[in-house]
Amino acid sequence: MHTPIAGECAPNQGIYDIAIIGAGITGAAIARQLSHTRLKIALIDAQEDVAMGASRANSAIVHAGYDCPNGSLEAELNVRGNQMFTQWCDELGVPLSRCGSLVIGFDEQDEQVLRDLFERGQRNGVPDLALISGEQAREIEPSLNLDVTLALHAPTAGITCPYQLTIACAENARANGVDWVLNAPVTGIDRRDDQLVIHAGGHTINARYVVNAAGVFADEVSRMMGDDSFTIKPRKGEYMLMDRTATDTWTVVFQTPSKLGKGILVSPTVDGNLFVGPTAHDQMDKLDTEVTDEGIAELTRMSVKSVPNLNFRAVITSFAGVRAQPSTGDFIICQSSIEPRLIQAAGICSPGLTSAPAIAELVQQIMQRMGIDVSERQDAIKERPAIREFRHMNASARRAAIAENPLYGRIICRCETISEAEIVEAIHRGARSLDGVKRRTRAGMGRCQGGFCGPRVMEILARELDLTLPDITKSGGDSWLVEEMQ
Repeated sequence: MHTPIAGECAPNQGIYDIAIIGAGITGAAIARQLSHTRLKIALIDAQEDVAMGASRANSAIVHAGYDCPNGSLEAELNVRGNQMFTQWCDELGVPLSRCGSLVIGFDEQDEQVLRDLFERGQRNGVPDLALISGEQAREIEPSLNLDVTLALHAPTAGITCPYQLTIACAENARANGVDWVLNAPVTGIDRRDDQLVIHAGGHTINARYVVNAAGVFADEVSRMMGDDSFTIKPRKGEYMLMDRTATDTWTVVFQTPSKLGKGILVSPTVDGNLFVGPTAHDQMDKLDTEVTDEGIAELTRMSVKSVPNLNFRAVITSFAGVRAQPSTGDFIICQSSIEPRLIQAAGICSPGLTSAPAIAELVQQIMQRMGIDVSERQDAIKERPAIREFRHMNASARRAAIAENPLYGRIICRCETISEAEIVEAIHRGARSLDGVKRRTRAGMGRCQGGFCGPRVMEILARELDLTLPDITKSGGDSWLVEEMQ
């Protein structure tokens, strides 16, 4: 029933050179990088949209690279990815703020950890790192706790929007001919002499090579191809998102890290909100993204240690994501030693978002060493225009936009000032659900969390996709929002 978008795949559409399994930031970045070559590529995901896993629910931090173990692939790709981020965001029309980060300490034990992180960061090649006093840290970030005695300042750190970056990479890949194959969970892969046959959501997809970027399910995809060299453990992180009135915090604020991660942080977002999180708890269920009372209590208790004047009455939503923790303790990016037609891009935990451009670059280099022609074609499209945002236009730009397209004059989401024109364009670019529109436009992300605009967005989705309201879902699958009357 839905209106097709450019690049959607039909079954049995010939043989692809590369099938990328997983349309999170890792898979989408690889798709973007490889789409600039002459390769025929399919980007496959189990969900109804790209950016539906960890890429829609993470800290959005562009990490500087001081936390990764020296000599690890994580460290190398974190620093390289950080260097590439500005160009990628500029080309893809994605917001990026180099607001810097602070890791704060309160006592002698914390201070030793900070000195260790400083030395590790220097060995990793992180530029401009500095150990500063508590007073200097409060000059950078006045909202900090007065008890902070020492801080590690990383000015190259920043913030972005992970799902916008994922969507932008996937759109740029599609503009260069990559097919999106969505609602297609991979259930099996047959290995034949000349190709791989991927069974995914009723599709049969033939490919010469597979890139495994399946996130928390990467170990299961790997086993389908005979490689059981690693396992993935899911680690849940819970967050609270606050309204713009929460407090004035302009820098990413970490506490000293633990064995489970970088700790609970307080950070601005590129849209002017504030969030605290994540918790870090290992679990068995790879799909469990439930927010718990215990998690909220932990977030509240720990975040005020960093920024005491947080206004928790300004919390507008809570959410959780599941990160892929590899048994190897490091990113797994290589040609499989068991199945040479399989390229692993697995175990991409934090700092996976920051590393994504460098991971894509490395995968291309691996393919080149394998003898695959990955030379760039001259007509490759590098830029992807963002949807024009009415809320960021001045008065004259708004008048011009409305004259060109009257739908800009109809504000659907009052909290975020999102026009009908933006919602329609998001649908034409691939949004198929309420959340798909939300990730592309922010409609429903404001204080009322879609209480006002949700029904109107549903009506626009139904109209543009030639569906009925009972067909519209929150996030694909069986997440229907209204019941059809008999």
